Amino acid sequence: MKTHPQRTALITGANKGIGKEIARQLAQRGFTVFIGARDMAKGREASEELCQEGYDATCIHLDVTDPVSIRTACGTFSQQADHLDVLVNNAGVLEDHGGDILTLNAEMLDRTLKANVTGPILVIQDFLEHLQKSKSGARIINVSSGAGALNDMTTYAPAYSISKTALNAVTRQFAGALRGENIAVNCVDPGWVRTDMGGSNASRPVGKGAETIVWLATEAPQSETGKFWHDKKEVDW
Repeated sequence: MKTHPQRTALITGANKGIGKEIARQLAQRGFTVFIGARDMAKGREASEELCQEGYDATCIHLDVTDPVSIRTACGTFSQQADHLDVLVNNAGVLEDHGGDILTLNAEMLDRTLKANVTGPILVIQDFLEHLQKSKSGARIINVSSGAGALNDMTTYAPAYSISKTALNAVTRQFAGALRGENIAVNCVDPGWVRTDMGGSNASRPVGKGAETIVWLATEAPQSETGKFWHDKKEVDW
């Protein structure tokens, strides 16, 4: 087994968009990064790109909608690293740009909840043993959305919005359960970012979308946990 005295990070859905940018920024800070990807060809492409830039990056097959894939990914990870310092639950889906709750398709809602809520729960549960081995205190960051904030929720994308509200609740639950373990758990609204999901008209580049997530992974006080962040500031649920 290779041991990595330096810090390690696993980012789900990291073959493109915000996830790939998070991997790049953490690699630039000296992390060994593990790129979780459902599409192995794209995942390998992303990890090779970082390796060619001189960084330590490895692709792991990880489909957050498949419990067996998550467990297998955990086994693969354990063959290559002996601890995990940062886990970023970035993988997610947005299927309902149009439509409203009155005509919400139940199967689409199930798919959205499986990817955006159940997936992150299972990933944290399975990788917890590695997070507990972090020497510096581990950090879990769940990539949420302003659409999940109840204080100003509208009718936008009901399945997606509901799933992100639930992910915020998942964040609070894990933060409470892990409070005595030196593992900080937070969620982030990265803003409207130019990605496949956000579209080309979005107001933010991926670098800005990744910024607060990387800050929570590296510089934020370890004592900050159970909070919802946007642009390095705590925001209302």
